[in-house]
Amino acid sequence: MTFRDATLDDLPKIVEIYNSTVASRLVTADLEPVSVESKIDWFNEHHPATRPLWIVEDAQKNTIGWVSFQDFYGRPAYHKTAEISIYIDENFRGKGYGQQILKLSKEKCPSLGIENLLAFIFAHNLPSLTLFEKFGFELWANLKNIAELDGEKQSLIILGKTIKD
Repeated sequence: MTFRDATLDDLPKIVEIYNSTVASRLVTADLEPVSVESKIDWFNEHHPATRPLWIVEDAQKNTIGWVSFQDFYGRPAYHKTAEISIYIDENFRGKGYGQQILKLSKEKCPSLGIENLLAFIFAHNLPSLTLFEKFGFELWANLKNIAELDGEKQSLIILGKTIKD
């Protein structure tokens, strides 16, 4: 498994993987699939040295998924805190790649200048909560019933971890 910086040519695959999670109402607060065009500004907010967007590939160059690091709250005082998002292609889910991706991503945080890593996860997304808790992430916030998915109120959990060298 390798990580590489995403290029604009990867954006359609990134969007395809993202959109494959929308209908589950488990992973994203988007209610409809997004377009490639709508994600261009988001793509351009990533910087390889500090807030990368990585494509994760297997030995045969198949795209397993992608990882993004984003600024938290957009204020300078939070520059050492980032939100991580991990999305895995449908064909590779449930095979342990999430664990490997999170482990490697966490290890790269010091070189990215990240001291605090956050994961925003719906409270009903038990697989993702379990994954992050396995790697030492703790409950830092519980935003109760702030999302509405198909008429159901859902809570957002923020898990956090202080990264040490």
